[in-house]
Amino acid sequence: MTSPPPLPGIVIEPIVRSALLEDLGKAGDLTSDAIVPFDCRAIFAFRARQSGVLAGLDLVAYAFMLVDPSIDIKFGRLDGSRVAAGETIATVSGPARGMLAAERTALNFLCHLSGIATATAEIVEAVRGQKARIVCTRKTTPGLRALEKYAVRAGGGANHRFGLDDAVLIKDNHIAIAGDIRTAIERARAAVGHMVKVEVEVDTLDQLEIALAAGVDAVLLDNMSVKQLTQAVAMVDGRATTEASGRITPATAPAIAATGVDLISVGWLTHSAPILDIGMDVPIDACVQKHLN
Repeated sequence: MTSPPPLPGIVIEPIVRSALLEDLGKAGDLTSDAIVPFDCRAIFAFRARQSGVLAGLDLVAYAFMLVDPSIDIKFGRLDGSRVAAGETIATVSGPARGMLAAERTALNFLCHLSGIATATAEIVEAVRGQKARIVCTRKTTPGLRALEKYAVRAGGGANHRFGLDDAVLIKDNHIAIAGDIRTAIERARAAVGHMVKVEVEVDTLDQLEIALAAGVDAVLLDNMSVKQLTQAVAMVDGRATTEASGRITPATAPAIAATGVDLISVGWLTHSAPILDIGMDVPIDACVQKHLN
């Protein structure tokens, strides 16, 4: 698995800064400031406690850099890498107070994003050999969408639209307000530029037929059975991109991919994937040894 292109620093830095400010508040790390000598220097190791796929290492670097630029971090792995339980991911050295202050913020990002990458990699592997690509949705944590969609890419998946402003997706509520599918599509076509693609959500093959006649670019085949999906792909016959959705898991994905759909969208990758357990190990260095003696 290859590492995805990194997110720009202008995207990462404000998010990490905000998280640090939330954690440190106005008084800083009261515990470490009281217990750890000012001149104590230490070395910590980031280690995986379970196997998985990494994502979010740049955020770890920013967390330590923003707290104390003198902290040095060395990575042994890249985003998109698979790690085994017990494997060292990175080492961090420098002022102990600063590292302890940044620890939780760094781990929160790394564990969360690596969990998304790991879950994505599992379902990508489940459909290997089929043409279907695994894509995420807009069901993301507010404020973290760019990061979570990046983590999906790190796991080998692809991204659906990033927001309401980069594509048209006509869903059931839009159709209800417009009155019917054709009217909704016609209104969308008339309102947006020629570079904007139009996708429509359909629940039945009858709705699909109407959408295809109206000339949509993509169809979201929502909660259809494998039999219906097979029929839908045959009806589309390459005239539009086909996307399957609806509570799809690694167990159900292979049969869905085998129907020939182009995309499989999975909302839980970003809203419910469990974290990948990673820890920052207790240091043993000259400062610690001095206080043990």
